Amino acid sequence: MGSPMQTAVVGGLEDPVFGSQAIFRQVMNAFAAPGTIADLGDLVQAPEGVVPAAAAVLAALADQDTPVWVAQTGATVGAWVAFQTGAEVTDEPRHAVFALLPAGMTVDDWAEFPIGTAQYPDRGATLILPVEAFEGGSELQLTGPGIQTVRSIAPRGLPAGFVAARAADRERFPLGHDHLLVCGTRVMALPRTTRIQEV
Repeated sequence: MGSPMQTAVVGGLEDPVFGSQAIFRQVMNAFAAPGTIADLGDLVQAPEGVVPAAAAVLAALADQDTPVWVAQTGATVGAWVAFQTGAEVTDEPRHAVFALLPAGMTVDDWAEFPIGTAQYPDRGATLILPVEAFEGGSELQLTGPGIQTVRSIAPRGLPAGFVAARAADRERFPLGHDHLLVCGTRVMALPRTTRIQEV
């Protein structure tokens, strides 16, 4: 394995214009239809330890105006994000626009990430959350914009307290966090407008 800087130049988007546009459309479609799964493909080579879909999201959406938080242990990941996107990599959760959550981070720690302000509710952070699979977990029911009636999902590997944390976000709406669940090359969007209930 090379140094963080050597690793940073590996991967990224082979075709930055076409690739970022394609990924952006897929992610926006996912946000428009919460609970559906979008496959972002192999347009981005992810650094070691990062889910490919998470790397694709950051490569397409992060830039110099969107600070990205990564765990302190992610020096190589941070170097990759900075080089490939031009984004500032911050170790201060309160500054993050995107947060690449590590395995084992509890929902209580999410309170450190911005939820927006009354004047600018859109400044709440987007939390990128790896899961084990999009199937095989406890059934959850989604309602809200982009869902005609009810949509059921069953991601496996959500952290304890996820549904309660989302309910707390609903109490603060329009403030709150948006979530992108990632697994392999696939992504599922759960915007703050989506209500989540356990079955």
